[in-house]
Amino acid sequence: MAKAMRPPIVMARFGVDDGHTLEGYLRTGGYEGLRKAIGMGPEAVHAEVEASGLTGRSGGAGFPAARKWSLLAPGKPSYVVVNGDESEPGFAKDRPLMERDPHQLIEGSLICAFATGSAQVFLYVRGEMALAQERLAQALTDAYAAGYAGTNIMGTGVDIDVVLHWGAGAYIVGEETALIESLEGHRGMPRLKPPFFPAVKGVYMQPTIVNNVETLSNLPWIVLNGGAEFAAMGVNRSLGMRMFTLSGHVNRPGNFEVELASMTFRDLFTAPEYGAGIRDGNQLKAFLVGASFPWLFEEHLDIKLDIDEVQQAGSMLGSGIVVMDDTTCAVRAAWNLVRFFAHESCGKCTPCREGLSWLEKIMHRIETGTGREDDLDLLLDVGDNITPGLAWPPKQTTICPLGPSGVAPIISSVQRFRDEYLLHVKEGGCPRGRH
Repeated sequence: MAKAMRPPIVMARFGVDDGHTLEGYLRTGGYEGLRKAIGMGPEAVHAEVEASGLTGRSGGAGFPAARKWSLLAPGKPSYVVVNGDESEPGFAKDRPLMERDPHQLIEGSLICAFATGSAQVFLYVRGEMALAQERLAQALTDAYAAGYAGTNIMGTGVDIDVVLHWGAGAYIVGEETALIESLEGHRGMPRLKPPFFPAVKGVYMQPTIVNNVETLSNLPWIVLNGGAEFAAMGVNRSLGMRMFTLSGHVNRPGNFEVELASMTFRDLFTAPEYGAGIRDGNQLKAFLVGASFPWLFEEHLDIKLDIDEVQQAGSMLGSGIVVMDDTTCAVRAAWNLVRFFAHESCGKCTPCREGLSWLEKIMHRIETGTGREDDLDLLLDVGDNITPGLAWPPKQTTICPLGPSGVAPIISSVQRFRDEYLLHVKEGGCPRGRH
């Protein structure tokens, strides 16, 4: 059984009606973390974040935040970039953080900039997130007016500028180097790594830290309560609390902040305070832990929400968990994902630009009744040209992981539900009909 629910950290103000305002934020302890951080000094703040074991809260790689900060090339001007371009299908937790607690993100960004010696923060927000942009813009205006950002913050002599930048709504700029390209006014296309690791050559070819919204939103709490207190939650690399968006065929979809490694997927899906069970009493068919990653199935239900356990099962622990019950057409679900990735390819790499387009066309004809039995092998053959070996973690013939992301649902669905594909071919389309 899952442990008792812990009080939330980054979602703590979600029940406060005016938590997004400066008045509401200050009333609930806002900017006290920043004040304490400046009093501690950059090295001490860095040490607390390192002790916390805080890892990136965007995908499932679980790279430690403090280690990323340590990679900054010394002796040069540096920047902090906030990745607010949440665009992965099924992910919907950074957006409410920006809408409902924008000052928490601003405070966390300022703490990060102070700890890394950066005098400039770029807050990059996805183009479609209009309310998040409005709330952040007002929060920044109020923070500057009250002396919590800009010149001589809180009379401490610390100067940190924050710029709000609106994106144009491209999935690919969720990748950090493509985001930097977009931020500089170019088309959002990824850069080669090496040499363009952001910590070495980022914004304007200067050392840059790119962290996502939830990662930075944890910093005020860590500074106020101590890294050890954060690390006391969870185990191994899975430390602290983390937000998950649970959606799909559950009775109670939504955002939940849980202690890592404290519960299983079964707990998350069925506990009344979380997913409250599969809809209509149906059985589980599969679930995604990120649209870019291999699917998981019934035999994985008792895996804990733990970075290492999920990786050992052959996937990654993303922040968006999508549940599919046994009424789901696996072919249609996979086609929908492939179509998304094909559409969002920036076109820079030929295997991704051409390969994902061909995968989508093949999937389309299987779903609409003109597929052939040898299309199944063709899908895997095209996928192998994008992701050699069709293994996980993926090898790739592309600059960024978008290409392999579009192959993951192909591999998962063809290998697990091959009979369902063959039934589509035999019956001339989806036997479940179109709905």
